[in-house]
This record gives sequence, C-alpha cells and structure tokens, in this order.
Amino acid sequence: MPPSIHQCLVSIILPTFGRLKYLRPTIASVYRQTLEDWELIIADDGSDEETRAYLRSLEGDSRVKLVWLKHTGIPAIVRNAALREARGEYVAFLDSDDLWAPEKLLRQVETLRARPACRWCYTAMSHIDGSGQPLAEPVFGPWLPCDGAVFERLVHGPVVIRTPTVLAARELVARVGGFDETIRSAEDYDLWLRLALASDVALLDEPLVQVRRHEANHSGNWEIAFAGRDQTLRKLQDTVDMNRRVLLRAERTGNALTLAARHASLGNRAWMLRALFRALPYSWSSPRWWFALLKTPLRPYVPQRLVDARRNRRRAAAL
Repeated sequence: MPPSIHQCLVSIILPTFGRLKYLRPTIASVYRQTLEDWELIIADDGSDEETRAYLRSLEGDSRVKLVWLKHTGIPAIVRNAALREARGEYVAFLDSDDLWAPEKLLRQVETLRARPACRWCYTAMSHIDGSGQPLAEPVFGPWLPCDGAVFERLVHGPVVIRTPTVLAARELVARVGGFDETIRSAEDYDLWLRLALASDVALLDEPLVQVRRHEANHSGNWEIAFAGRDQTLRKLQDTVDMNRRVLLRAERTGNALTLAARHASLGNRAWMLRALFRALPYSWSSPRWWFALLKTPLRPYVPQRLVDARRNRRRAAAL
C-alpha cells in the first residue's frame, strides 16, 4: 500500500464474485453517498461473464477502478488486491451483497475527524434477507455497543463488528499488515483484533449499514470460521503481554468447545470428538475442557432455549 499523496478522501474496497442481483444495489448505495470524494476499487474474483460485463460498464467513471483476478475463493486475497490499489486517506470496506445508508461515509469521516485518538470507526447495522426485507431477529444476538479500547471485548465476543461497517485510516491498515491471506474465513475478525491493538475505535451507534443474509453468503460455511478464529487467536499469542496471552488461550479453548457443541447438536459425534481432542494441547489445564468432555455428548438432548439462555448470560457477564 504505497504511502503516496492522497488522491481522494475514501477508498472503497469491494470484493466480488458473481451474485449480480445483489451487486447492482450494493454499488447503487455507493453512488448515493452524500460524501462524493471517494474511489471505488472492485476486485473481481473470477466472476461469470454477465457480472464482468456489468463491471466493465462502470469503467466510464474515473472514480471506479477494476482489478481482475483468477478465482481463489479466499476473501483476504481479493480484499488485499483492492487494498494495494487504494490511494485514499481512509479505506472503507463493503461486501458485494450489503447496502450503505447515504450518509454513512460522511458521518464516519466526521466522527474520526472529531476523535483524533481513534484511527478507525464502525457503525451499528440492521439485517435484511435476500429480497431486501428486514429480519426481525438479530443475527448475532443483542446489540452491545462498545467504544474505545475494545481488544479484550473483541476477543470475548460481545463486540460485533461487520466488515461493511468499518472505515479506517489507510496508514493504520497498512501498518498492521492488511488481511491475512492464510485465513480462509473470519479474516475480518483477524484484522479488527490487530487494529484494536494499534488504536482505539470510535463507534457511530446508528444502523447505517444493512447486512444481507441469504443462502449464498460466504460465511455460510460455519466450520471454516471456527478454524479461522483459532488461527487468529493462536498467532496473536506471540505478540501480546502475558495477561492477554492467558485470555487468548482461554478463548481458543472456548472456540473449540463451541465447535464441538455445534457438531454434537448436529449428531456428528466423530467430528465432535475430533474438535475436543485437537484442543487438548492448549486446553488440558482448563477445567472447562474436562467438563466439556463429559457434557458435550449430551448436548443433542438439551432444549435449544436453555442453551440460548445460558449463552446470553455468559455474553452479558463478559461485559
């Protein structure tokens, strides 16, 4: 990411792979922004010809830059390809199926200008389905606004930061290394943790982003998200102080136990045991792991409402 003279205020990083019916309204939400000093960098991960024809139709706008890639299916690689072309003072991240409110970029830039100690910012969000209809139930549990130094709360999980809600100083994103291309899923969570170690975050507690939930979401492959989260927590252990190292190790154990419980609830006994025993090298000293070894096989017989109630109590206690 060259530290050259800024050619615009905000560089918008948009990876895409097909999904043209969602991509069109996503890009339309960029053009509706009240802040007009932006560039849109679209990294295409080997889309079909119809999608590429649509993207080529945008080339008449000097603010749009297209990056053509061979298909990898790894979001971090695609995002970084766009980041390398960015020239803005700030970078904003947008997925190809989500929508921004018209004032989103302007409000975030104003927020960071007013809080110079914060080099990155995120907003609240709402959720819509594939047809654009609001989803009544929160996808990630109750909204818990968190601001300032959020590393520990990001590790525990009460803080929910979705990729399309983030705007950050480009220099900060470059300094922490961008997205980790060895992580196949949850690469955004990995970057947020590194940003949180480098700078406080500002929260704009308004739902200025609509996150779309549908059958073609990349995040639909839930198991690789657990693997990506474990990889993030493991590598950060060598970069933080002892207290945070203990926290990360405990969270790795919790991540593995949650994965095992998910497999148990689906009746995947072999996969459940594999998740438990893979965690043994870093979890053997935790009473939670030994307790889980006894209780997880019983998970399919516990009513889901009791599981949800316990999870909500733990989330509230973590605050």
